[in-house]
Amino acid sequence: MAYSTPGNALGNEAANLYRDHAVWLFGWLRRRLGGNNTDAADLVQDTYVRLMDSGRYPPIGEGRAFLAQIAKGLVLDLQRRRRLEFAYLEALASQPQAEFPSAEQQHQVLEVLIRIDRMLDQLPAKVSQTFLLSRFEGLTYHQIADRLEISYGSVRKYMLRATQVCLLAMDE
Repeated sequence: MAYSTPGNALGNEAANLYRDHAVWLFGWLRRRLGGNNTDAADLVQDTYVRLMDSGRYPPIGEGRAFLAQIAKGLVLDLQRRRRLEFAYLEALASQPQAEFPSAEQQHQVLEVLIRIDRMLDQLPAKVSQTFLLSRFEGLTYHQIADRLEISYGSVRKYMLRATQVCLLAMDE
């Protein structure tokens, strides 16, 4: 897909795409989100913000496909974030009340979890799988090597790489 260079027309191209496709995009997102108007409206705005931040615009006639591609990524991000929030809240519910973190601490932990998840998602599949198998399924390095059909040394290398990424996400 070829993209035009925004130059001085940045505002005009975005405004034209918004005018021509925002209502359609809202309906498309609303259907994908099970009729949730609030999330659909938020993601319409986020789609155009991401579009303008990228500075990449579709050729004439390909606006809907281009916007839908951006919006699909945002829907996946929203769903991933909701799953993380749900899992975190479930884990919190099993904690004794005395150990329950404040609302601010909960928010901070969720933000870090979301950053870690995003960073792990950008790693090669075997690296993130290795990390998840170790940390969430409790498998040993040898068990991971057997399951993924990789060497023990690869497991060690992948764990180091994933751990470094997680530490970077926590420092942001």
